[in-house]
Amino acid sequence: MADSRVFSDSVRSSQRSGAGTIKRIRLENFMCHSLLQIDLCEWVNFITGQNGSGKSAILTALCVVFGCRAKDTQRASKLKDFIKTGSSYALVHVEIKNQGEDAFKPETYGDVIILERRISESTSFTILKDHQGKKVASRKEDLRELVEHFNIDVENPCVIMSQDKSREFLHSGNDKDKFKFFFKATLLQQVNDLLVSIHEELDSASAIVDELENSIRPVEKKLIELQEKIRNMEQVEEMSLEVQQLRKKLAWSWVYDVDKQMQGQSMTVEKLKDRIPACQAKIDSIMNEIEKLKDRFSKKKAQVACLLERTSEVRRRKDELLQFSSMAKKQKFELKEEHKRLLKYIQKLEDGKRMREQEVHDIEEQHVRNTQAEESKIEEKLKDLGHAIDAAELTLSRLMEEEATLSEYVSMGSSELEAINHEINDREKRFNEIVSQIRELRGSQINRVTAFGGERVRSLLQVIENRQRSFTRPPIGPIGAHVTLVNGDTWAPAVEQALGNLLNAFVVTNHKDVLTLRKCAKDINYHNLQIAIYDFSKPRLNLPHHMLPQTQHPTTFKVLYSDNPTVLNVLVDLGHAERQVLVKDYDTGKAVAFEQRIPNLKEVYTLDGYKMFRRGSVQTILPPNKKSRIGRLSGSFDHHIQDFEKDASIIKEETQLCRKRKKEIEEKLKDFQSNIHTVKRRRAAADRDLMAKKDERQEVMNSRDAEANLSSTATVDELVEEISKDEEEIQQNKFSLEKLEVRMDEAEAKAKELQISFENLCESAKEDIAAFQNAEKELTDIEEELKSMEMKKEHYEDVMQNKVLHDIKEAEVRYQELQNNRKESCRKASIICPESEIEALGGWDGSNPEQLSARLNRLNQRLQRESQQYSESIDDLRMLYKEKECKILRKQQTYKAFREKLIACQKALELRWNKFKRNETLLRRQLTWQFNSHLGKKGISGHIKISYEERTLSVEVKMPQDASSSTVRDTRGLSGGERSFSTLCFALALHEMTEAPFRAMDEFDVFMDAVSRKISLETLIDFALAQGSQWIFITPHDISMVKQGERVKKQQMAAPRS
Repeated sequence: MADSRVFSDSVRSSQRSGAGTIKRIRLENFMCHSLLQIDLCEWVNFITGQNGSGKSAILTALCVVFGCRAKDTQRASKLKDFIKTGSSYALVHVEIKNQGEDAFKPETYGDVIILERRISESTSFTILKDHQGKKVASRKEDLRELVEHFNIDVENPCVIMSQDKSREFLHSGNDKDKFKFFFKATLLQQVNDLLVSIHEELDSASAIVDELENSIRPVEKKLIELQEKIRNMEQVEEMSLEVQQLRKKLAWSWVYDVDKQMQGQSMTVEKLKDRIPACQAKIDSIMNEIEKLKDRFSKKKAQVACLLERTSEVRRRKDELLQFSSMAKKQKFELKEEHKRLLKYIQKLEDGKRMREQEVHDIEEQHVRNTQAEESKIEEKLKDLGHAIDAAELTLSRLMEEEATLSEYVSMGSSELEAINHEINDREKRFNEIVSQIRELRGSQINRVTAFGGERVRSLLQVIENRQRSFTRPPIGPIGAHVTLVNGDTWAPAVEQALGNLLNAFVVTNHKDVLTLRKCAKDINYHNLQIAIYDFSKPRLNLPHHMLPQTQHPTTFKVLYSDNPTVLNVLVDLGHAERQVLVKDYDTGKAVAFEQRIPNLKEVYTLDGYKMFRRGSVQTILPPNKKSRIGRLSGSFDHHIQDFEKDASIIKEETQLCRKRKKEIEEKLKDFQSNIHTVKRRRAAADRDLMAKKDERQEVMNSRDAEANLSSTATVDELVEEISKDEEEIQQNKFSLEKLEVRMDEAEAKAKELQISFENLCESAKEDIAAFQNAEKELTDIEEELKSMEMKKEHYEDVMQNKVLHDIKEAEVRYQELQNNRKESCRKASIICPESEIEALGGWDGSNPEQLSARLNRLNQRLQRESQQYSESIDDLRMLYKEKECKILRKQQTYKAFREKLIACQKALELRWNKFKRNETLLRRQLTWQFNSHLGKKGISGHIKISYEERTLSVEVKMPQDASSSTVRDTRGLSGGERSFSTLCFALALHEMTEAPFRAMDEFDVFMDAVSRKISLETLIDFALAQGSQWIFITPHDISMVKQGERVKKQQMAAPRS
């Protein structure tokens, strides 16, 4: 909607055109009205009636017809809700006066504009008609143009203050809502938006000027490059002069270099000549040694020849005895093998003989049984054998069941014994670990460093101290030895669980120190050493409060202290100690880690070793690590040692009980095994007895079925004959065996005799052989030494001939060549320049020709490169530089002028902002004056405070009956009538600062008493008549004190139907 207009005079002329005022309102099926038509005068209109008679519906209809949305009326959420119950449509018909100089398109609409809004269940539309009722327009844009022309803003409480808005306005204690109402009604909002848009335009213009200034920067850069090019050209000229000087120095440097070489060569010749006497003396000394060695060699050779003659016979005899002894042992072995073979053969013959004799005996017995036994006896025997077999099977089954039961008992006992053994092993292992921890803690009492790695740490620190110079900065560690707990040992288990192996780590300043420390650790077999790299020069980190976990529980970093800032920085950067929270028990840890949602929290550790953390939606709880050592950070280890000793004593007692149980189970198991062995033997005996009875029964059955007439006589004779042959052969083999044994005894005696002879010979020849071996070794050593001296002699003779004398000859030839070279170089250098010119340039600085030549080549290459790069002359470049400088200067001046104008605009804008602020102040004063003026009619004084920074507006009222003269800063502290009257005064003060063709107020006196209502009505009528707009007042109260006249019209609404 359009904004209201501000005008300076509070009293307008009574003569006006009345354009935009409402002549007639007709409602059809709208809210509670089936048909309602009201004619309004151009000045003051009062509409009264009982509650429920539909007074407020008139203002609601005005809001709807001028385009207000349903929810903005605060009477319905949708337009179709305004349709009267039982009807299908609703119509709002408004006739607007359109006369005078402010008329809206009078040639189209005439002197009256008819505005209709029709509402149905599915749609709604607005139609603009002329004075004859003909349709002119139906678009929203046409309606917006109309309301903007007449400056009708139905959403502004200064134009239409509905019943809901009246109550909200009278009861509102929100200072920001009052400020928005004031800011929009006084056009300050529109001016503010305009100034903001101008500021944005100036920012855009500033960006364009910045772009123009940036566009000339490449040209400025090229100008700087051109200046640099001119400077380089000047350097090229300097290089050309330097090249000429270097050429002269190079020419004479050859002469000076030859002089230096000649001097060195002369010294070399003298040194080489001094080597001749020393080399000759060395050769003579070696010759004397060779003569002595040759004499010793001849004497030792004669001694070896003599000893060789003496030991050669012994060696021959020794070889013979070894050969005879070997043959005797071989013969003895062969005889033993033959003896074994004969024994086996004799045994085989005897076994065959016994078998044949048994066969003869069996045949004879079988024959006797067949001839004497009767059939009835055989049958009876078979029957008895059947009963015996059944009894044996029953006994065997019982024994097998007993064996299975005992085996099950043995298996259970073995399992129980194995479990006890595992339990004993676990307890012994735990006992050994506790003993080891006690030993380590006692060692830590002596030296606290050993708590963080054992004795290896002490060795490593000793090695680091010895190799301190190998490190850039001495390593810091272990970290645990550099930190202490702040408030006793309460949090020691949780802190050690949180930091873990980081307490054993060392800190170095670079990678080189890491390698050096690794080598030191490897030397003492300290593997898997944890090393951290950190800058030692960094100060202690300052941790902002907002980056720490916001909880009353301590963090690992808070309970630790160290005088070394690097250690604390490592705990933060690598260990995240500042984000690890410590709690006392498991339940508290779960609440902190998962329920409280604490920011910057990484992990939670409990005193009993639990670790808790959240990663996204995943919650993790890790149990205590039983292998981890605790108590390393404690100030005193005595109570830990006592606890461990108690644990060790308990484990030891439990182990003894387990051993006692083991012993009992072993005894029971032994009894079970003894019983099972007995049962197994009995079962085996029963099994054999059963098999024997079955065999016996089968044998009886076989013998019964044998043929009665079987003749075994021939078989017995053959067996007897074979037995006699076997006996003869056995006797012959036994005789051969006796002879073989005699031969074996002889062979063994002969072998022993040869062995004794060999040993005696070795013992007698032992001294001679040892003397021969020693002499032979000494001869070999002398021979080796003689060869070495011969080689040495040849070496020094070769050195004398090929090195010393040859080098002297070459040095003399080289010296002569240098003399010739100097003469030639001096001649060439004199052609280039005289030597005096070199002395004028500072003389020879000691540079050799190669250095000067390399320097000259570099200068020549650079000179050539620079010359090719800058083809223009230096004068042309200087002229070009001046031209470009003039052009760029003009652009710089132009853009500078743009910038100055832009700054002037910004200053003008700033000036307007200041004026705007000043107008804000003036309007604030004007509002207060007018507000106070209206309050004064009732003897009340007040003040309005407006804060443009906080965008708030507050009303202060001082009542005349208040003896304390205190000011009421909140209108809700007044009575209903007083609050309504003060709010009415505030609204009238704003009305004086705004303009609209008509204004409407509903239930403006709802909370007023009779005196306040009378004063308010008089005030409103006087203000309305003086202000000049059309006014519509709606109230349910009695207005009989208001007199109807030409400019005041009163209308009574019909009573609502019961």
